[in-house]
Amino acid sequence: MNTVHFKTIQVDGVDVFYREAGDQNKPAMLLLHGFPSSSHMYRNLINDLSGDFHLLAPDYPGFGQSSAPSPSDYTYSFDNLALTISHFIDALELKKFVLYMQDYGGPVGFRIASQRPELIQALIVQNANAYTEGLGDALNPLVAYIQNPNAETEKGARNYLSPDTVKWLYTDGTEDHSKISPDGYTIDQYYLARTGNDEIQLALFRNYGTNLPLYHTWQSYFRKHQPPTLVISGKNDKLFLAVGAEAFKKDIKDAQISLLNGGHFVLEEKHTEAASIIKSFLFKNGVGYDPGHTVTSDAFGNMSPEVKLKEA
Repeated sequence: MNTVHFKTIQVDGVDVFYREAGDQNKPAMLLLHGFPSSSHMYRNLINDLSGDFHLLAPDYPGFGQSSAPSPSDYTYSFDNLALTISHFIDALELKKFVLYMQDYGGPVGFRIASQRPELIQALIVQNANAYTEGLGDALNPLVAYIQNPNAETEKGARNYLSPDTVKWLYTDGTEDHSKISPDGYTIDQYYLARTGNDEIQLALFRNYGTNLPLYHTWQSYFRKHQPPTLVISGKNDKLFLAVGAEAFKKDIKDAQISLLNGGHFVLEEKHTEAASIIKSFLFKNGVGYDPGHTVTSDAFGNMSPEVKLKEA
């Protein structure tokens, strides 16, 4: 059940690489990665969840193993990334799924969810933001570049592409640095160092400002549709602050906030704990379960073995 398949599909003229695991008859979960990573960031969580869910984790154009056309051939904006992932969803004929979002996965995923709410069974938010109070001071050099892109502010933005900063994104705020594999930040740096990839990342940095005016749209979606929502952010993240994670309860009355003791890439250290919380939360909300069967759980929230899954 833990076998992962590595696949590629052409979407919008771009080869989109994705990881797939689990039984296709079980509830689907779409995992959208953040900067500067790829679907590789979900490798451990996919292993943890593949016995219970059908998991799909794509790499965006310009990231990981997906095609990385030049900015003259593909528009690197969050609107366009969301459009490509929306077309990816259609190409795979996904009709309902749990949407998991980290970092860039937020602005990509929240666009899709608010535009196509019928697709969403539940939201899982990990170090992704939809509230201004969640924006940390560590983003200030990026804000300066967005507001006034020039040679000087570009230097500050390029710092996010440096090996030291990429490693910092993985290690800052962790409970135990020795549990953070260097594989994640080393692989991310390999992809960032490819010829021309800096221009792709800078284009997305400049476009990041388009996300903030949409916060009200996303919050309106939350209030209207009340999607079952779990927030499992690393509480020590300096980019997207814990107060921003707690803010989801302002608009989603039953949102579950289960902050983990870690940083921006908290799954590197806490994927087992995260998986347990995810399973408990989704089972509690009946995602993928036949309503004709009684769902029971023990004191630890473990589901009874006779519960049967229905097709997602």
